Amino acid sequence: MASSVFVLILLGFVSLLPSVNGQTYRNVSLGSSLSAGDKNSSSSWVSPSGEFAFGFHPLPQVNLFLLAIWYDKLPEKTVVWYANGNNPVQSGSKVELTTGGQLVLRDHQGRDVWKQDPLSGNISYAAMLDTGNFVMVSTSFEQVWQSFDFPTDTILPTQILGSPSILSSRLSDTNFSKGRFELRLQTDNNLVLYPVSSRKKSYPAYWASNTLTTGDLLIFNESGAVYLQLKNSTRFNLGPASDTLSTRDFYQRMTLEFNGVFSLFVYPKTSKGGSWPQSWSVRSSIPQNMCMIGPQEVGPGACGFNSICELDQDGKPTCLCPKGYTYLDPNDHLQGCKQSFRPQGCESDGSNKGPEPKFEMMAMVNTNWPLADFDLYESMSEDDCREACLVDCLCDVAISNSGNQCWMKRLPLTNGRRDRSIDAKALIKVLAANSTTTTSPTPSHLGGKKNDRGTLLVILWSFLGSSAFLNLLLLSLVLLGLYLSRHKKKKVGSDSEVYGAILSNFSYKDLEKATDGFKEVLGRGASGTVYKGLLPLQNSSRFVAVKRLDKLPKDKDQEFKNEMQVISRVHHKNLVPLLGFCDEEHHRLLVYEFMNNGSLSRLLLGGSKLTWNQRVQIAFGIARGLIYLHEACQTQIIHCDIKPENVLLDESLTPRIADFGLAKLLRAEQTRTTTGIRGTKGYVAPEWFKSLPITNKVDVYSFGILLLEIIFCRKNVQLNSDKEEQAILSDWVCDCYEEGKLGVLVEDDEEALGDFKKVERLVKVAIWCIQEEPSLRPSMKRVSQMLEGTVEVPRPPHPSSYISTIE
Repeated sequence: MASSVFVLILLGFVSLLPSVNGQTYRNVSLGSSLSAGDKNSSSSWVSPSGEFAFGFHPLPQVNLFLLAIWYDKLPEKTVVWYANGNNPVQSGSKVELTTGGQLVLRDHQGRDVWKQDPLSGNISYAAMLDTGNFVMVSTSFEQVWQSFDFPTDTILPTQILGSPSILSSRLSDTNFSKGRFELRLQTDNNLVLYPVSSRKKSYPAYWASNTLTTGDLLIFNESGAVYLQLKNSTRFNLGPASDTLSTRDFYQRMTLEFNGVFSLFVYPKTSKGGSWPQSWSVRSSIPQNMCMIGPQEVGPGACGFNSICELDQDGKPTCLCPKGYTYLDPNDHLQGCKQSFRPQGCESDGSNKGPEPKFEMMAMVNTNWPLADFDLYESMSEDDCREACLVDCLCDVAISNSGNQCWMKRLPLTNGRRDRSIDAKALIKVLAANSTTTTSPTPSHLGGKKNDRGTLLVILWSFLGSSAFLNLLLLSLVLLGLYLSRHKKKKVGSDSEVYGAILSNFSYKDLEKATDGFKEVLGRGASGTVYKGLLPLQNSSRFVAVKRLDKLPKDKDQEFKNEMQVISRVHHKNLVPLLGFCDEEHHRLLVYEFMNNGSLSRLLLGGSKLTWNQRVQIAFGIARGLIYLHEACQTQIIHCDIKPENVLLDESLTPRIADFGLAKLLRAEQTRTTTGIRGTKGYVAPEWFKSLPITNKVDVYSFGILLLEIIFCRKNVQLNSDKEEQAILSDWVCDCYEEGKLGVLVEDDEEALGDFKKVERLVKVAIWCIQEEPSLRPSMKRVSQMLEGTVEVPRPPHPSSYISTIE
């Protein structure tokens, strides 16, 4: 390496001859200096061809300079490297190659602003090369420092980066302070793009090469190709894999832009550049659509809080504020947006004397904020969704889609995006045009009757306000009415309270009678048998499912009681409600709400086949239920036995995850556990057999297998298959996916064939879920987002590929 660089430097300096404009290029000798803003002295050192210059680059701000390297022949003077982006200097500042061989930048008051790291060996000279690399050479002709080793936001042809290396975006086009994004070639040789907070905290990556090998290099070669050179002599291309443009005809650079996009730019060196304009043009970008990157669960997203990201006519991301919102910083749109009106409030101190402000819903098509939802309504029309948010004081935005789903969201909103591919309409609550006040409105909640009653009381109170006696009488009547109403509700709801959030503790005799002596069997499993029962209530009766657990060892008594305490706090529309239990002597029974349509296994694999759309919605529902178990419960729950038999369907075919008897419960401070194998053959994650720590990724694996069964309506393991390659569904699907033959799997399903893009998306999600390496599996929240199309699904590797590369 050193010898090749030495030859390059010698060749460069042999060619240091006068240029056409009469200027002589030569080595930068020790003691040389440049001054900022001094017209009588040099402000840059130029490369032999004059293409690059090193020195003081003036900034748009008056009397501020950057120590930088730039394209000197271009009118734009494009900067490709800089030393003091966070600390520009004024006129009178100086950079000097000292007699001791150190490059030092001092401000106009003589204070050190920047200097390169101490070097080994005696420095002979420095030079600006035609490659855009500023180098320092020792007396033994060895290159001991180069700007290429300390990139800022740009790499150039002939530049090579090893791991670890970092590129940092600037804050804006004209502000060279460190910005909000970083590109890292990590020590695991994964090339990753990260958002970074103002405190330099890194958020989850929004793009990664997933090239987890060793010895990788990021190379920008002289032919204009940009790629990762992988260990196995293959390339991971960051720019066009073919038809690269010659660096002899085009200036080229790859820059991490201030908006987080890593772009390859080209600029024709002459007017003979064909169809290319005489300006920088984007040749390729990573990611291709910054606005549609996977939503970041923490952080502001691509455009800041409450903002919307949209591609402009040139394909560049631009940040917009919705109606009723303004930019936090008009000069920096990536900072996000804020409401320009006082938001609807849920509380009032009675101090507002003026009229209540009125709100309305403003619609934006193909727009979504994928996160920040606090509630979801199924089967709700757009008009009802609009009204539901309008009367809910907690709701700032509602998202309605063609599937009649309505997501209720509150500020701050993150990851906003608008794109024609988004099947959603954003309904944004804003101050009505005829509202002349910004005082906080009277509290309102979902349900118009409450508001109507409150308005009527205000009118009556005002009407009778002249009579203290009538006021007192009215108040007494109102209080009496509220008491009677509340008493009536309590009486009517007594049955649901017994079997609701507070679990009922049944006697064994009660459950034996309810099941007619445990007569009708609904199902059997490894943990016990489920029976159908009929429980008498106060004025009616109710069908239930009673699960009699196998006899538990005595040392499990406390575990059973603990589990009851946890399950009593678990409530979600995609989980089977637990109504009560029996803990009497050696009897352990669980009483669940009865599900009319039985298990998913019966409908999915039985004679009455579910439709394609029904199966898709069932998959979505199961994913949401698992998100709740993994992330929303006070005590995190790992189910450990996700399979069709443990998914029940109610009368509307809403999936309900059942059977928490096998669940492994984790305390708040505990996130991993090792235990004996739990689960069902065919759905069990590989880590169970490898004595590896067990996390909620075992449920992700099982869900991936179940998702494949839902897509293709067959069991994962079918040993009696006529064709050996089809015996294991997951293996067969992975092989067909790799070979581009997924159509073979759904050739008898016309509905699925008619929605083949969704089939492909769901298959890719399933393959990500069944990766053998647990860390490669997404969280259930990310799985749900990929299923529903709110984030892009990258091409998955073969599930065993990662394991094979590290063994």
